[in-house]
Amino acid sequence: MSATAAPRPIVELRDTHVVHRTRGGGMFSRERVYALTAADLTVHAGETVGIVGESGCGKSTLAKVLVGLQRPTSGTVTFAGRDVWSMSAAERRQHIGAGVGMIFQDPATSLNRRMAVRDILRDPLDVHRRGTRAQREARVAELMGLVGLPRSVADVLPSQLSGGQRQRVSIARALALEPGLVIADEPTSALDVSVRAQILNLLLDLKDRLGLAMVLVSHDIQTVKRISDRVVTMYLGRIVEQTPAALLPGGARHPYTRALLSATPGLLSPIDPIPLVGPVPSATRPPSGCPFRTRCWKATDRCATEMPPAQRTDADGATVHEFRCHHPVPAGTSNAELVELASGRTAPLPAQETA
Repeated sequence: MSATAAPRPIVELRDTHVVHRTRGGGMFSRERVYALTAADLTVHAGETVGIVGESGCGKSTLAKVLVGLQRPTSGTVTFAGRDVWSMSAAERRQHIGAGVGMIFQDPATSLNRRMAVRDILRDPLDVHRRGTRAQREARVAELMGLVGLPRSVADVLPSQLSGGQRQRVSIARALALEPGLVIADEPTSALDVSVRAQILNLLLDLKDRLGLAMVLVSHDIQTVKRISDRVVTMYLGRIVEQTPAALLPGGARHPYTRALLSATPGLLSPIDPIPLVGPVPSATRPPSGCPFRTRCWKATDRCATEMPPAQRTDADGATVHEFRCHHPVPAGTSNAELVELASGRTAPLPAQETA
């Protein structure tokens, strides 16, 4: 094998769809919500992948599929070389439960408020019968040290901790079984601004020390850019671009990725946001062709009839740059140029047919 060979995949999605049925339009009518459509994604060992997009774009659905909490309507999910949904429930609990750790958005609700910190951290070890009782207690102490919690909090309840300390408990619990993959769903959004940087730095440190693969779901594309190897942009249930973080912002090729980047500028380098006209279409009636076309300043008639195929630029190892756009932004185009182009668009395009 070549010394430059890509690291092994830890989880892979192939043509994965999630469609929810919901009542609407009358007693016997049932609408479909296209929560995830034709998702192709590979996360390699040791890689950090950030997932960004507006509310309702499918980020959390994608995270649930990756962690085995959401069964796809169609498509395949492979974890560590095995098809997740061809396993029995018991095999899936063992394979995924021990191999994937989950950090939830709000530690105040994701932690059992009636259990002491010691019991919260020992619980996964008890469920999976890891080691003797003494070994489990030693692992609890090790986990607390790993995330910077003093031993004095081992016997206190989550309600007696600060928000940052509670999230450290959540992180420690996610690491209890030494998973190869950690999914972090908006891990800092419920925290005070003053402690967000501490938690992000902790996640970075743990990723490097333990060799973890990590998927970070967030609204904040600037934060994701800072700590990720690759940034996945989602729109209306579809992955529209996967960009090496080092190429952002100027190397992003999809108009929506550029608009997201401009909407969350850094304080030290403020930029004008790229205007998007019109609301996000309904996930029950997505537009035909490209889902972003109704808000895109580059859209043409072709965009209404054809879903753009995936285009790839040269990539190094596991760092993929892939985008779906008939009229991609030329690499290196300045934000000011895009603002001027988008400002010339005065009205949204009609959705016309639905997919």
